[in-house]
Amino acid sequence: MERALDMFERDHPEIRVVRLRPGFIFKREAATEQRRLFGGPFLPHRLIRPGLVPFVPDTPGLRFQALHADDAGEAYRLAVTTSVWGPFNIAADPVIEPRVLADLLGARLVPAPGWLLHGAASVAWHLRLVPASPDLLDMLLRLPIMDTTRSRTELGWAPAHTAVEAIEAFLEGARSAADFGTPPLSSHTSGPGRIREILTGVGRRP
Repeated sequence: MERALDMFERDHPEIRVVRLRPGFIFKREAATEQRRLFGGPFLPHRLIRPGLVPFVPDTPGLRFQALHADDAGEAYRLAVTTSVWGPFNIAADPVIEPRVLADLLGARLVPAPGWLLHGAASVAWHLRLVPASPDLLDMLLRLPIMDTTRSRTELGWAPAHTAVEAIEAFLEGARSAADFGTPPLSSHTSGPGRIREILTGVGRRP
């Protein structure tokens, strides 16, 4: 996709093409959908709170960038209204690493190699306990850290929320089963007792 866009820009210099590359986007109202996509129907939302998560794996490469949905929306607004072109990386500080997650969850860090995490994720996926493929974990462990300098200097984008605040909004929404009145975000999509998530085959499709 990136190569195709590069070729299009080269062949059509008269057309302004803007590409935004966001980190993981979080907000309170998206918590139910994100739990449905990655945690699955068997994850009790009331357990996603500080003190109840016993540990966070301290795995090499386990780090990612995040931002709040409101800040992502502002970046898209600026991309439309500002005379810029090309790719812009969009993410708030700090980079979310195991220690940051452990502090957020009141959990302790436990060293865990990547193969161990992959094995656990693979077992849970093949047993249809979670919908997220272990390939997603492998991708997460290989994600590069993006440089957001250009989005701040040329696009004029400055996030109003830190990455930690974006994660906190998601965690608060997960604890309270927050949702929104559109089908992708609504808790009603899961059906009573999350039955539709189970009937459609946990782990068979996102």
